Amino acid sequence: MKEQTYILKNFSEFEPKHIFECGQCFRWNKEEDGSYTGIFNENVLNVKKENGQIIFKGICKQDIKKVCIKYFDLERDYKKIKRKITIDEYMREAIAYGSGIRILNQDLWEVIISFIISANNNIPRIKGIIERLSKAYGKPIKYNGKTYYTFPTKDELFNVTIEDYRKLGLGFRDKYIYKTVHTIDLETINTKEDLLKLSGVGEKVADCIMLFGMNKFEVFPVDVWVRRVMNDLYIKSENEEKVNKEEIRKLAKEKYNDLCGIAQQYLFYWKREA
Repeated sequence: MKEQTYILKNFSEFEPKHIFECGQCFRWNKEEDGSYTGIFNENVLNVKKENGQIIFKGICKQDIKKVCIKYFDLERDYKKIKRKITIDEYMREAIAYGSGIRILNQDLWEVIISFIISANNNIPRIKGIIERLSKAYGKPIKYNGKTYYTFPTKDELFNVTIEDYRKLGLGFRDKYIYKTVHTIDLETINTKEDLLKLSGVGEKVADCIMLFGMNKFEVFPVDVWVRRVMNDLYIKSENEEKVNKEEIRKLAKEKYNDLCGIAQQYLFYWKREA
C-alpha cells in the first residue's frame, strides 16, 4: 500500500493528546516529535497537529480522507455537544482542559477484547498485553521502517489456548478471553444485557464497550476516577468508596441526558490528568 496524506484545516475540535490519552484506546503511541502513530483495522496512521493543521499520514486500505472522517467522527459537531453539556463551571473547566477530545469509531471486536483485558489493570500494562497479543496472532504491516500488527480477529484467536494467553501476561483474564472468543456472536451484540452475558464483562466494562465500540453516548462508565470527580463536585460524601455507582449514573443522566458518555470523557480526563 502507498502512503497517503490528508490535511484538516481550520478544525478546532481536535487535539491528538486529548483523543489518544483519555483512556478510550490503547494502540496509539506518542512519537519524539509529539505526533502519535497508531494502528486500527488494517490502517497505520501518524497524526500530527502543526501550525493549526491536523496532518494525517500513513497507509490505508481505502482513501485516507474517508478513513479519517469515519474513525475520528469528523462530521459530528462537538461545539454543539459542548454547549449542551456545559451545565456549570465544573464542566466548563473540564471541557476546557480536554477541549480536543473526540470519541473514536473503533472496531467493536477489538474494543470488547481490549476492555476485558482492562479490568483491574493500568493503561501501560493493558497496552503491553494488547501489543503482545497482536504481535503473536495479528497480521504484520510495515510502515516507515517499523512493523505494526493488526488486532487479531476472532478466527485468528480461535485455536489459542488459555496457556497461550497466560504466557502473554493476561493473568486471570486469560480464561475470560478464551471463553469470549469461543462463545461470542458479534451480530447479536446490541444491548448492555448482551454484553453482560460475556465472560469477564461487568457493568463498567460493558459501559466502556458501549461508549467506545458502539457509540452509545447515553452510557456513563464509572471507575475510580469518575466516582471521585462526581463525588467531589456533586455528591460530597465523606467516604467516596461508599458512593453507589448507580446513584452516580442516575445523577449523570439527569445532568447530561443522552450525552453522558462524552461528558464522562471530559470529567475523567480532567480529574486523572489535572
